[in-house]
Amino acid sequence: MSVYKKILEYGRTLERGAPQTYGDKLAFKTIDLHTGGEPLRVIMNGFPEPKGNSVLEYRHFYRESYDQFRKLLMFEPRGHADMYGCILTPPNDPSGDFGVVFMHNEGYSTMCGHAIIALATLAYEMGWVENTRMGPLKIDAPCGRIETHIDKQGGRVLGARFRGVPSFAIDLDKSVDIPELGSVSYDLAYGGAFYAFVDLDRNDFELELDPSGYRDLIDLGMRIKEAVANQGPPAHPFEPDLSFLYGTIFIGPSKNTGIDSRNVCVFADGEVDRSPTGSGVSGRLAIHRARNEINPGETMRIESITGSVFTGSVVEDVTYGPYKAVIPEVAGSAFITGFHTFVLDPNDPLSTGFILR
Repeated sequence: MSVYKKILEYGRTLERGAPQTYGDKLAFKTIDLHTGGEPLRVIMNGFPEPKGNSVLEYRHFYRESYDQFRKLLMFEPRGHADMYGCILTPPNDPSGDFGVVFMHNEGYSTMCGHAIIALATLAYEMGWVENTRMGPLKIDAPCGRIETHIDKQGGRVLGARFRGVPSFAIDLDKSVDIPELGSVSYDLAYGGAFYAFVDLDRNDFELELDPSGYRDLIDLGMRIKEAVANQGPPAHPFEPDLSFLYGTIFIGPSKNTGIDSRNVCVFADGEVDRSPTGSGVSGRLAIHRARNEINPGETMRIESITGSVFTGSVVEDVTYGPYKAVIPEVAGSAFITGFHTFVLDPNDPLSTGFILR
């Protein structure tokens, strides 16, 4: 039985075992995890099977037809302003294991490294993938196929590592004027999603990349994102649906030995990533490779606002359209936090929820 068929069978089992006392209430079953502190709500049933022939088409289907369910499970009172989730879908073709549509407080993203690490961990821990499997788990994201490996000790999952899509730097040492702050230097790069990377060592302003700076990070991250986006959207060389700026990533030094630096990503509508951001680490590897600061086979250890760590390395150099790109590998650990049932009462005046920050 394929991995996706096992996932479907698990979802049907949940549905058959659901209590019959919900009456006219819609029910949604989820499995929640975190990777480095960043949540992932995996929606196991409640959404219809997607229509289309690829993950990008499934993403469009859910966005256009069932966005109220995204709000229901991401927004308060069932979620929060920094919630993240996904729906599992068929793969793009029979050689893949399953697909994934990512979601957050603003809509639907194109890549999410922390979610890939969590999904690979979940697939093994739930028995959807045999422990004896030797080859990679092939997950189709909107940005392309992600090959993922599990690191195990005995029957226990220690972590996961994925090889991302070709990642590349578009512009280095760009600048943008921010009101009341002045000129901000940034690099623009792609690691499955486009980010403006703001290295504090290359700028004159101070910002705390820890929980004490949380509100300032959101404010400045959103202002920089808006200003950079107003200069014109970044263009993906092959897929227009991937051509938008997803967020701002601040880079600063770590206070811990053995860690190269710290990432804090502000994405979507002001979400702050608790993990080091897998697609952001991929973009950083592309930037460092473009500056000849890292070679294939070398690694970096990057921490997050919570102190969690991803390890990133350059697997190889590739050409991707007009760009010199890299294939990145990013490793981290994820953990299941709960199995949940959420319901929507048709008489609830707050229905699909709200966000307060």
